[in-house]
Amino acid sequence: MFDTGRMNDELNALKIDVTRLLSAAGEFETSKDRADALADQIKAALAELGETIGEEQEQLHDLITERPVASLASAFALGVVVGFMLRRH
Repeated sequence: MFDTGRMNDELNALKIDVTRLLSAAGEFETSKDRADALADQIKAALAELGETIGEEQEQLHDLITERPVASLASAFALGVVVGFMLRRH
């Protein structure tokens, strides 16, 4: 159904990349160069994450389109469960 493992891997890879970039930031000559390079790399990583999220959103849309009644029933059941949980506290 959903490839949550792939999204989890992407998020972990993004975390590793950002950590590596932050630790390697001292290697740049000036602070402006360092900031520009870091900003470009973070933008690239976020763009890649955005593409992955877009693919997952498309997959979710297709699933809901294929089974609208089941999706509506699931959303209703989830709402009832959350309502009961909130009422208890």
